[in-house]
Amino acid sequence: MKRIDFLALFEVLPSPHMVLDRELRFVGVNAAYEKAVLRSREELVGQVIFDLFPNEGDAGRRLRASFERVFATGESDTLAYIHYEIPRPADQGGGMEDRYWTAVHVPIRGASGEVEFLLQNTVDVTELQRLQRAASLPIGIAPEAGAATGGLELLQRAQEAERAHRTLLDQSDDFRRLFAQAPGFMAVLSGPEHLFTFANDAYEALVGGRQVVGRTVAEALPEVVGQGFVDMLDAVYRTGIAASATGRRILLSQGDNSPPLERFLDFTYQPIYSADGAVSGVFVQGADRTESVRAAERQKTLVDELNHRVKNSLATVQSIAAQTFRATPDPAAFRQAFEARLMALSNVQNLLTDASWIGADLAEVLLAELKPHGESRISVSGPPVRLSAPEALSLAMVGHELATNAAKYGALSTGDGKVSVTWDLTVGDRVGERRLRLIWTERGGPTVTAPAREGFGSRLIARTAAHDLGGTSEARFEPEGLVQILDVVLTAD
Repeated sequence: MKRIDFLALFEVLPSPHMVLDRELRFVGVNAAYEKAVLRSREELVGQVIFDLFPNEGDAGRRLRASFERVFATGESDTLAYIHYEIPRPADQGGGMEDRYWTAVHVPIRGASGEVEFLLQNTVDVTELQRLQRAASLPIGIAPEAGAATGGLELLQRAQEAERAHRTLLDQSDDFRRLFAQAPGFMAVLSGPEHLFTFANDAYEALVGGRQVVGRTVAEALPEVVGQGFVDMLDAVYRTGIAASATGRRILLSQGDNSPPLERFLDFTYQPIYSADGAVSGVFVQGADRTESVRAAERQKTLVDELNHRVKNSLATVQSIAAQTFRATPDPAAFRQAFEARLMALSNVQNLLTDASWIGADLAEVLLAELKPHGESRISVSGPPVRLSAPEALSLAMVGHELATNAAKYGALSTGDGKVSVTWDLTVGDRVGERRLRLIWTERGGPTVTAPAREGFGSRLIARTAAHDLGGTSEARFEPEGLVQILDVVLTAD
């Protein structure tokens, strides 16, 4: 079967045709178009139409708006009647020539489905307009041929159709302006394939700025097909029953190799009925509730964490009370020791509260216990170490016991004694494990000798290092002062 040469066919079409790209530049014209606009192909192709045929008035605005509608919606648009002057070439006297046109604008899609070009079929109705004027002259001048009467009626119908069309377009523009900037997202889908015919600014922002109008949901948003949303649209179109969802999770593509964006939506799919009562499309409206959903999730997590920490804190207080009572049976001494340990617990609780219980810095935890003894008598040094909340509580209790013992019996019990705390951080043997080696050194206090029995503070430090921090604790009672070494395991930073 012989193939048709469509380029040759385009060239010999009797009515004027031309093609524009998205920048409104001429891509191609046929011979009839060259004749109609008094310009050669060489003068036209590659030029912006409004540069060659400028019109700042109503006709220019209508023509531009028609072009924009075709590229935006992917649907044909007709200007049944438009008065648009064109400039005469200099060799034909120059100046402007009155012309009246009927124009049909048709979208041409590329391989991707996007509208890439616009085809205009133009009919010059200038002669019919002149005949109409002649027929309406009061001096009784009639058209030369009675057969022109049908043409005049046709022109009149075209003018009426254009006025009606413009009224509808004005109403449509009012609709678009009303909904385009609405805070909630909206879209209008047409037909069983759910073709986008309208999407407001909020909808386009939701889908990452993708141009969806003129494409089906499956084409514009392929990632949602397997998430059940197209099935919901199919059901609404088939049954005419609206569907809605609250806090529905959706994963939206961000393009390239980026992971999909997780959003949570409240939305309604409402059937659109045509004049004969059949479902012709679906109206989509909704709101992005991602932030409120995540806020609720964070609140629940915080409440659960708070309940967990309250239970842990009560267990810690119970343990401190029991062990302090066993070590200090005297009521006055028990009260003093117990209150001091509660204050140590309170100090680190304040640090953690300021950080929303995410964690605390090791240096801040230690300084909270040592500063009351005089900043000039203490020093802390080591790399930055971020502790989890449980780790901060454990090391705060260790720091409190060491500081209390130093104030009672060690370097801080004299006027010249000093405490130095140093540490280093290394990678542990297991994945995600950090090892902290902390050295507490006291100098300038009384001569130190090993105690005859292990006290409560020593037991608490050893127990905390072993059970809470998965490590070891070693106390060296050197004559110059106590050296306490902790080698413990921390979670990943």
